[in-house]
Amino acid sequence: MDIMTAVQDACVSGQWLTAIVLSLFCFLPSCLPAGQTVDYSSVESVVSRQGDTALLRCYLLDGISKGAWLNRSSIIFAGNDKWSGDPRVSIVSNVVDKHEYSLQIQKVDVSDDGLYTCSIQSKRNPRPKHIQLIVKVPPKIYDISSDITVNEGSNISLICTATGKPEPTIFWRHITPLAKKHESGECLNITGITRDQTGDYECSAQNDIASPDTKTVKVIVNFPPTIHEMKSHGLGLGRTALLRCEAAAVPTPEFEWFKGGQRIYRGQGIDIKNLSSRSVLTMTNMTEDRYGNYTCTATNRLGAASASVPLIPPNTAPYGTTGSAEVVQACRYLILALSCYISVY
Repeated sequence: MDIMTAVQDACVSGQWLTAIVLSLFCFLPSCLPAGQTVDYSSVESVVSRQGDTALLRCYLLDGISKGAWLNRSSIIFAGNDKWSGDPRVSIVSNVVDKHEYSLQIQKVDVSDDGLYTCSIQSKRNPRPKHIQLIVKVPPKIYDISSDITVNEGSNISLICTATGKPEPTIFWRHITPLAKKHESGECLNITGITRDQTGDYECSAQNDIASPDTKTVKVIVNFPPTIHEMKSHGLGLGRTALLRCEAAAVPTPEFEWFKGGQRIYRGQGIDIKNLSSRSVLTMTNMTEDRYGNYTCTATNRLGAASASVPLIPPNTAPYGTTGSAEVVQACRYLILALSCYISVY
């Protein structure tokens, strides 16, 4: 006796539950005749986000029809009898519309993705309703490169991988005031990195399901010192003189001061303060022997840089020497003009 005969006998004898169960197997792909497949053009799609509640709607034709739900080769419900052990699934009925026979799945996950069939057993012998549940997953970064320190001119590769459905797209961004963006992709390659490329790099995984997931990688670029400023203040005798040296370097440089070829140390009215990228040399109660050429040297393990500044006394040239002659001559012309003006009046 084939399965269709068994179904008919069960219907005649009133064993509708048995008839439903037997008829369900006729809709399973494994029981379809050779060459017969599900007509996916008539399949309804339901899209749900991971963690949400999915509702697969189905309606009975009349008050005496019986329904059942199955997923792949597993029967979930036969009538109101639950065959599945999954506590998340239930039948939803409507007080107003008593024909509703919808399947509800709470906290859907990727494993719930697939084809569901609502089978209705009645005298009209309707076609089963096929519903494709599509579970979409927000992007999630699960691996990213560790923070890295490299020397200027090196080549680096940063890796960022993420999961999600649809598969997320990876974008990279250098977090600076300009927020420079890079090409998309799991791997960010930087050739011959420069000091201005130091900083945080943000990986962003994006799809159309939820807000992007982001993580950052810190990149530190080491480079040798360069001195970009040397200044002096207060050069008069008996006053306090300041010499300031500014340098850029990673790692932070160490500073040394020299006068001529002699290194300068703290003491006897001399003080040296080093603050990160700056060094300040202070000399109180300036004397003649402290004038001269001063050199600042900044050093780290990648190299060194030096810069010099002359420390000379203020101009004490006598009145009337070069530089003052023009002023004296102008005063003489002014006095002569005033005299002429007074004699006229």
